[in-house]
Amino acid sequence: MAANTSSAFCLRSILDKEKLSGNNFLDWYRNLRIVLIQEKKLYVLEQPLPAPPSDNATRAERDAYRKHEDDAVSVGCLMLATMDPELQKQHEHMGAYDMIVHLR
Repeated sequence: MAANTSSAFCLRSILDKEKLSGNNFLDWYRNLRIVLIQEKKLYVLEQPLPAPPSDNATRAERDAYRKHEDDAVSVGCLMLATMDPELQKQHEHMGAYDMIVHLR
């Protein structure tokens, strides 16, 4: 398991090389997708967070929602951390899916 964390850390470093500044969206987005594919979280950018499960939802449905919610927070923080300060201010109150829709 430590090897997986280590490889994820190494891949994330590609996002540190050049923060999103507005002019480099395509390069930044390509690198973000590479990292998220490796972390199995790309779906967060492709699907909005679904509505919360109902009170009578199964445990599997609640767990799936919670995982999507947790992954969306993680991806959103990663995205914000790899933006220049002005873009951070514009997007800090958005979720990951909404951020990517807005940036496109």
